[in-house]
Amino acid sequence: MQLALVHDWLNQIGGAEDVLETLAGMYPRAPIYTSMYWREGMPPAYRDWDIRASWMDRLPGIYRHHQPYLPFYPLAFARTDLSGYDVVVSNKSGFCHGVQTGEAVHVCYCLAPTRYVWDFEAYAEREAIPPAIKAALRPLVAILRRWDHGAAQRVDHFIAISREIQARIRRCYGRESAIIHPPVDTARFRPASARDDYYLIVSRLIPYKRIDLAVRAFNQLGLPLVIAGDGRDRESLESLAGPTVTFLGYVPDEDLPDLFARCRAYILPGVEDFCITPVQAQAAGRPIVAYGAGGALDTVVEGETGVFFHESMPEALAAAVRAFDAEGLSPQACRANAERFAVGVFKKKLSRFVRDRGRRRLG
Repeated sequence: MQLALVHDWLNQIGGAEDVLETLAGMYPRAPIYTSMYWREGMPPAYRDWDIRASWMDRLPGIYRHHQPYLPFYPLAFARTDLSGYDVVVSNKSGFCHGVQTGEAVHVCYCLAPTRYVWDFEAYAEREAIPPAIKAALRPLVAILRRWDHGAAQRVDHFIAISREIQARIRRCYGRESAIIHPPVDTARFRPASARDDYYLIVSRLIPYKRIDLAVRAFNQLGLPLVIAGDGRDRESLESLAGPTVTFLGYVPDEDLPDLFARCRAYILPGVEDFCITPVQAQAAGRPIVAYGAGGALDTVVEGETGVFFHESMPEALAAAVRAFDAEGLSPQACRANAERFAVGVFKKKLSRFVRDRGRRRLG
């Protein structure tokens, strides 16, 4: 079975690239088609992959500033002809599902419907886009939305990463989807024999993560909150924080397991598409206090591995923390729940899905 992988862009590392790394391991002979590839800016291991970038790879400054080239991505992928393959697997959060597949079976692993197309107003507000530019962009966004919807109709099978994304696929594209949760390297994490008294957040410090809500809540509580991660909101968040809130900045991956294992509980204050950090915390035996929406509804079992608060307000989070008995929940139950999202589970489910659909193509 001849299989190709498709990925939106390769100039940054995030959750999409974690999924791609797993896919590349599952299908080591599959070429990876993408809009552009910043060889020097990506992990050295990627250089062993057969990466095939589009003509966008030659555009000036695209590696560091790819957003201004937004209108070109649909053109690049629409001109990518993969009809010679039996199966195409696209790892999509942007426009890469728009490749031409002909008679090949196209399985789209959908991280999210294109966010800045389908949720433009919220995206523009988060990015502080000036009103004049926002008004000028609206006609372009409308065109991109029509293209994106049309491209989605050519996909044979959608896979969603969570119930939240499944609902968005249905709402934006009018398509049904299976759910296969993203792979999480749970083997890196283990419960600790002793714990400290701090609550923990590990996150990029950007607006939609709602770290501000957690900072305000812990200012009210007077309890220790440790925040690992960096981002453009760090300065404003530090100015907002009281004496019990500590910012660690960037924390190396090798230090995260201990940081998770020693916390009292992990805090998830925003709405996420999926979010692996609550799974990592549970793999380390620690429970979650999460806003009851989005991916948290897939990853947290209320009353067994965590608790939800249901109003996006500091007071609601503070009340949930006050009422929450973190030590009353079993580390073993948290660990067992996290194992539902292990890399091996993802590989087994996805390979079976792709194999079954590919066999139907080959007859």
